[in-house]
Amino acid sequence: MGDNHLNNNITESDCKINDKICLLDSKLPRVVIIGGGFAGLALVEGLKRKDVQVVLIDKNNFHQFQPLLYQVATSGLEPDSIAFPFRKQISGYKNVSFRLAEVEEINTESKTIYTNKGALTYDYLVLATGTTTNFFGMKAVEENSLGMKNIRDSLNIRHMMLQNLEQATITCDDDERDALTNFVIVGGGPAGVEMAGALAEFCKHILPKDYPEYPASIMKIYLVEGSNKLIAAMSDKASTQTLKYLKELNVNVLFNEIVTDYDGKVITTKKGTQIHAKNLIWTAGVKGQLPKGIDKVHVVNGNRLKTNENLQVEGFNNVFAIGDIAAVITNETPKGHPQVAQPAIQQGRYLSKTLINIINKKPIKPFKYKDKGSLATVGKRRAVADLGKLKFTGYSAWLLWSFVHLMSISGFRNKLFVGLNWTISYFSYEKSNRLIIRNFKQKPSTENTKK
Repeated sequence: MGDNHLNNNITESDCKINDKICLLDSKLPRVVIIGGGFAGLALVEGLKRKDVQVVLIDKNNFHQFQPLLYQVATSGLEPDSIAFPFRKQISGYKNVSFRLAEVEEINTESKTIYTNKGALTYDYLVLATGTTTNFFGMKAVEENSLGMKNIRDSLNIRHMMLQNLEQATITCDDDERDALTNFVIVGGGPAGVEMAGALAEFCKHILPKDYPEYPASIMKIYLVEGSNKLIAAMSDKASTQTLKYLKELNVNVLFNEIVTDYDGKVITTKKGTQIHAKNLIWTAGVKGQLPKGIDKVHVVNGNRLKTNENLQVEGFNNVFAIGDIAAVITNETPKGHPQVAQPAIQQGRYLSKTLINIINKKPIKPFKYKDKGSLATVGKRRAVADLGKLKFTGYSAWLLWSFVHLMSISGFRNKLFVGLNWTISYFSYEKSNRLIIRNFKQKPSTENTKK
């Protein structure tokens, strides 16, 4: 197929200076998976003990359970409770290898992947590289705010929050104190809503005990949404109830407001609204993470790779994309599938069977996504659930959300630790992880660097 659309910028001299990544010799077809998120791990699980050599590449040595990042950010969980080492995950899988490396470029003509640790070849390549925070080209916002896409982001948010609350007890400047204790979340999707709810409960139950120097009412939480609806992917009932829950928690929800600038202290919207805050958490969008070597002709909106119904990247027989990076464009899904865990897991499982059938020259069936429903929580005992025609809210939805997320975490130890933390928090609202392990410093702006 059309492999001539690739940007093959690797030269012969580059090949000479790139060491090879060492792998065991094997006559089996080699499947290289880039990315160990939900999709990548589901694929690994499906290919274990099959007649293929599987190589998983990731820049981290652990899988992270992204739906609970907001709880790490608000001191509810420790990061190792929602992370699981890849090597422990694949222990006992004799046909699976893990290599810690960051992919720099792909050459599909030579079927070679170039990383910061060396090069390796493949027979089949699967891109499961996920997404990163999308600031929509607003450099000032990117430099002065924090996204929430990985554990490091969550720890940065935690340290920023605690440091600013501590600084607020020191300063005698009222305006400065207000800015230090104002928190703004941009984006009214599940991540933004859950973050706002967790911060509101921190304000209500932790702040009065830890910071008697000022009243809890000094900490104001804003949720800024560009449309007129929260969690737009869910039902109107879920959206309306979510707004009600947030108002009960004293979260200021601003609809139809689009952030256009942020200098580290003042947030400005398209309508001219200004909010003074030194805490801005950005959950308003994501974009695909793509290594060099894939031509833009294969990329669609959101920097996602366009695939066919078999998850093959358009133009290739042996290159596939799964998870958030994949846009499965069909008549039924003109915009691709939602960038959440369930489609990613289902695509990984589907592709494990499809690859074996392709290798064995057996017929393959197109991927069909089965929507199992959506859940979102807004603090303790408050959640919304859309399960097909069944839509419900409140305590029962929160119990379901808790059970589903607890069972989805990798590793018995992690399930135990998270369950124990949740049990303690349920009865006491206690968040015992309020430690400033390291000083957080916002990355310097471009202008400051130039000066």
